[in-house]
Amino acid sequence: MGRRQLEIVMSEGILRVIGLMSGTSMDGIDVALVETDGEIIHRLGPAGFHPYDTADRALLRRAIATATTLTDRDARPDELADAEDMVTHRHIRAIDSFLSSCQFNPGEVDLIGFHGQTVLHRPEAGLTVQIGDGQKLATHVGVPVVYDFRAADVAVGGQGAPLVPLFHRALVRAADLDGPVAVLNLGGVANVTYVESADDNVLIACDTGPANALIDDFMLKRTGIPIDRGGVHASQGKVNESVVSGLMHNAFFLLPPPKSLDRNAFDLPDLSALSVEDGAATLTEFSARAVAHIVPLLPHAPRLWIVCGGGAHNAELVRRIGANTGAKVIVADDLGWSGDAMEAQAFAYLAVRSLRGLPLTLPGTTGVAAPTTGGVLAEPAAEAELAAVVP
Repeated sequence: MGRRQLEIVMSEGILRVIGLMSGTSMDGIDVALVETDGEIIHRLGPAGFHPYDTADRALLRRAIATATTLTDRDARPDELADAEDMVTHRHIRAIDSFLSSCQFNPGEVDLIGFHGQTVLHRPEAGLTVQIGDGQKLATHVGVPVVYDFRAADVAVGGQGAPLVPLFHRALVRAADLDGPVAVLNLGGVANVTYVESADDNVLIACDTGPANALIDDFMLKRTGIPIDRGGVHASQGKVNESVVSGLMHNAFFLLPPPKSLDRNAFDLPDLSALSVEDGAATLTEFSARAVAHIVPLLPHAPRLWIVCGGGAHNAELVRRIGANTGAKVIVADDLGWSGDAMEAQAFAYLAVRSLRGLPLTLPGTTGVAAPTTGGVLAEPAAEAELAAVVP
């Protein structure tokens, strides 16, 4: 650890951190600024978004298909190497653009939390793979980068996901909400954080099932556009109960939390006999019903569900979650939070916790035996090496 990093750790002060998140929906890169000491959120700063283009998403889909054959998490065969290079350079562009738009220079940023792009998540096999070169990012920006957040948890028997619960709890505490509260992130996969109360240390988290993944895959296949924007198609369709019932018979739904999923853990069912509207309605109902299925496995039914992530923009999915849970459902922005930037904010927060050796995961969030820290620190390389990494 260099002098700057040592000074940061020893200062025990508030750090200005940029968080980066590229989720399983593969729509692009969220960027967010957070000021935190790794425990209390002192300020949520500006946020931005850098979209992947069609070629980027296609490359990521091919990389994910290639990753199914991995047995070595450090291997980068075939298009995985190309995808990692693309992901790294897109993140460099995203952070350069963000710094410019915020009129910050890198010297005003203490740390970066870089999640990377998950291409494989099989904790039962001891494998989780997030592509993206943290060292290249650190060297280009000139700021220390924490990356590879999940591996340490998986290496000691945890699920490696979800990682955002500690940040969710910090938000709930800052808002002083009456519990129990569920914070639900709707990305490609849905994950929930259960907070008993703002003052309680009970924290339970898990993936609940697909959120946008199957809907997006279905819409891409049938319309060429990988989204049911606003849930418009689903709102006009009729649910095929036979299909939903079949999907709900997956053994995953019987497992107690904590538990996690790979984006492609559920195959897209054959919906060729259904209209686009009916197919979208069916898959949307499945995602909502999967969320509700976790309620009996929690200590108490949440009084309030706070929805964030890309799926928060799908009004029909949000409506169906409310109908299936029978509880009040709001979107994160109703509380002044940023539903879109929340995961990026979380990885800024977790980067500080990693730097200070604080836990990122708990027995109730990933099933790990004891509170576990994680992440890898990359320090900026010498200036002479910079030319080799600038895209």
